[in-house]
Amino acid sequence: MSLNVAVQMDPLETINIMGDSTFAVMLSGIARGHSLWHYAAGDLCYRDGRLTAPARRITRLARVLGDHFELGEWEVIDLADDIDVVLMRQDPPFDLAYITATHLLERIQHKTLVVNDPASVRNAPEKLFVLDYARFMPPTMITRRLEDARAFHEEHGEVVVKPLYGNAGSAVFHVGRNDANLAALTELFGQVWREPFMVQAFLPDVTKGDKRIVLVDGKVAGAINRLPKKGEIRSNLAAGGKADATELTPREVEICEALGPDLAARGLLFVGIDVIAGHLTEINVTSPTGIVAIDNFNGTDTPALIWEAIEAKAR
Repeated sequence: MSLNVAVQMDPLETINIMGDSTFAVMLSGIARGHSLWHYAAGDLCYRDGRLTAPARRITRLARVLGDHFELGEWEVIDLADDIDVVLMRQDPPFDLAYITATHLLERIQHKTLVVNDPASVRNAPEKLFVLDYARFMPPTMITRRLEDARAFHEEHGEVVVKPLYGNAGSAVFHVGRNDANLAALTELFGQVWREPFMVQAFLPDVTKGDKRIVLVDGKVAGAINRLPKKGEIRSNLAAGGKADATELTPREVEICEALGPDLAARGLLFVGIDVIAGHLTEINVTSPTGIVAIDNFNGTDTPALIWEAIEAKAR
């Protein structure tokens, strides 16, 4: 079957074609005979019951540095009448602009398949949705109060402090046992973000890797182990981490079996979870990454699995 697919994402000029998951999914979609359109989330327009956006058809896509895409002329597309599937793939931050886009896309779901389900994305911010599975998590606190953070730090000795709505490992801090910076860090977070922040017990085994596991329609598609570079605790590839081949442990299989049915039921078709030393730390539903490295190590084809799930639902 051939589908008209609108990809809501960041500018094509800015993506890393060698490792970007959205680019890999788009390449696979074109190879399967689907027609793809590109537009930006900020261009959505709702009027008189119609949701439209100025978009350009992707006429050519190739993994060629400096010459990786060609686009057609600008057209205003109706996301309900002209499009079969919308891929919501713009990068976070998960802010009010992101939330607004989910509300608008929710209004076309009676006619158009949106991946991931916009209401479920809105209700599943990465560092809050994971609290539904606290039994798999390291000790965790969400607060804005220095007194709370200090008590947690004293109890656990070493902690990690991170913003609730950050991404790609940005603004993640390790506070050691005798570190005197917690008060200043709490003050800084309070000035930069209105929201509470997350404090977690530090897991020393992060030096052995932070495992990214990708699930497609609730089933494991593959995994990589991301190793932090020397002098870092952040293992995100965007923060300089190095990917390595891996297999799932029995504990990780247990986590995936607990999450999988819930993710599928919520319409969260493409999800990445992060596990450190058997502890679940995040569930990424906004714009998960990692499938290029997973497929390179394992000889798999995760984009094909994603399209097979999309095609089945679009029928």
